[in-house]
Amino acid sequence: MLAEIRGLNEECGVFGIWGHEKAAEITYYGLHSLQHRGQEGAGVVTTDGEQLKLHKGQGLVNDVFKRVDFSKLSGHAAIGHVRYATQGDRTIDNVQPLLFHSQTGSVALAHNGNIMNAYALRGELERGGSILQTSSDTEVLAHLLKRSEEPDTKAALSEALCRLVGAYAFVLLQEDKMYVALDPSGLRPLSIGRLGDAYVVASETCAFDIIGATYEREVLPGELITISDTGIESTRFAIQEQRSLCAMEYVYFSRPDSDLNNVNVHASRKKMGIELAKESPVEADIVTGVPDSSISAAIGFAEQSGIPYEIGLIKNRYIGRTFIQPSQELREQGVKMKLSPVRGIVEGKRVIMIDDSIVRGTTSKRIVRMLKKAGAKEVHVRIASPAITDPCYYGIDMSTKQELIAANYSLDEIGKLIGADSIAYLSAKGLEKAIVERNSLNQGICMACMTGEYPVRDIDQKEFSYTRC
Repeated sequence: MLAEIRGLNEECGVFGIWGHEKAAEITYYGLHSLQHRGQEGAGVVTTDGEQLKLHKGQGLVNDVFKRVDFSKLSGHAAIGHVRYATQGDRTIDNVQPLLFHSQTGSVALAHNGNIMNAYALRGELERGGSILQTSSDTEVLAHLLKRSEEPDTKAALSEALCRLVGAYAFVLLQEDKMYVALDPSGLRPLSIGRLGDAYVVASETCAFDIIGATYEREVLPGELITISDTGIESTRFAIQEQRSLCAMEYVYFSRPDSDLNNVNVHASRKKMGIELAKESPVEADIVTGVPDSSISAAIGFAEQSGIPYEIGLIKNRYIGRTFIQPSQELREQGVKMKLSPVRGIVEGKRVIMIDDSIVRGTTSKRIVRMLKKAGAKEVHVRIASPAITDPCYYGIDMSTKQELIAANYSLDEIGKLIGADSIAYLSAKGLEKAIVERNSLNQGICMACMTGEYPVRDIDQKEFSYTRC
């Protein structure tokens, strides 16, 4: 994946386990499988029933846990987190899980998503005397939880969650309980599994595979799950809305071996390529995909069009993600470091280059140029998702509207800017067909960054609460 080059990044991934004597080690492996969701920080908090123990740091999972003595993180339950930091908040304080202590007990939080009314809530909390220690919106929930007058944690947590607006998948750990919550629109992915007698929860099901766990079900929108030594209990803090799971999870972010909302990511991407070939055919000699997230769509396009699929681009797997810095100059240089054209395959050929998305267009321009320098006679760009024209407010570090190439240029202009002989995007209807129609639950997806239709709106950071709670 080229997230660090494109400037398109997921905020993070969460993992939790309850009822396993090696909880910290299992969480470590779970975080490894979620590494693609965040490469700038990782952490784990464990409980032995009496106290919470934290280890976190900046960098990749391997780096953070390289010298850890897991015996010092002993316990039967743990939560973990990998994070991508947005510009300006790359500090150890913001690395999760966040751990808070009080006279009535401790709580650790791991969060995937974005609290849209966090600014207003932080102001309210500060006026009430709270002193927040991080710039993370995640901390808001901990303060709301402790300020609640509800008699027990579950009721207090339900009350606090009702104050939040936006996208969130939360995993919370106390000495004797674990809580799991998903926002009422289900914008972020979150699943539950079993590992023997232990319960596990993760942002993606690929984490279950690596630890040998079995998938049980999705966490439902508006659901609050309590896991303890007495078992698992499900309640609601909000009425479930039609789910609007982020379409970009299928298009780009999630691993192809994950199942999201009962839909396999690889299968949905392949279907995107099939639909794209139906909508925007073109005469060519070979089809190639930009590694890695576009390979499935390229296979589908080739299968539908009858044009052979070839490996026309090779990804250098030995360039670490942290090598690429977030400046535009280095981002562009990073394309050369990460990708190389296969001259013997593309030379003298009309090439269909399949990519999952275009954000700024600089990466596509570089790749088209590389292919033509390698001798490609023509390069026809096909994008396996609709054009990204609007910002995301739900936890993806999406560029501003001014930086989005599709928000500022016509299709013909984009084609000329990136040097393509032709360009076409998958339609919104085609994307829905590739994802929603494969889901037996017939639930929807969020395509706000592609359509401007936002399932949850509080963009001006105004005070708001779910009246359904």
